[in-house]
Amino acid sequence: MASFTDLETWKQARKIRNIISGFVKNFPVEERYRLTDQIVRSSRSIGNNLAEGHGRFHYQDNIRFCIMARGSLTETLDHLIIALDEEIITNETLQAFQVEYDSCLRLINGYIQYLKTKKGTVD
Repeated sequence: MASFTDLETWKQARKIRNIISGFVKNFPVEERYRLTDQIVRSSRSIGNNLAEGHGRFHYQDNIRFCIMARGSLTETLDHLIIALDEEIITNETLQAFQVEYDSCLRLINGYIQYLKTKKGTVD
């Protein structure tokens, strides 16, 4: 694979990043340096980590960055749950995001398994 941009996992992470960018435009101004900043950073970190891992020479390095991307994905979901609890977003909005989250999580986990197979250490 020539580029990280060819990875379906990265494409889904990009989709999530763009979804979050749309959501935060409607967040209250007082959340700009709190929740808004945190959720934007975590959503960007998903794709950033996938890209960085892809650029590494060893499978284990790539796996490690995929695990960090998975953590950032989960952090993004937690930020949206906070937004729900603060009544910034609706339950319907969270449920729609959950579908994208589940898809990205499956792709990241599948990519990790693929890398483990290529490395020769499936567990």
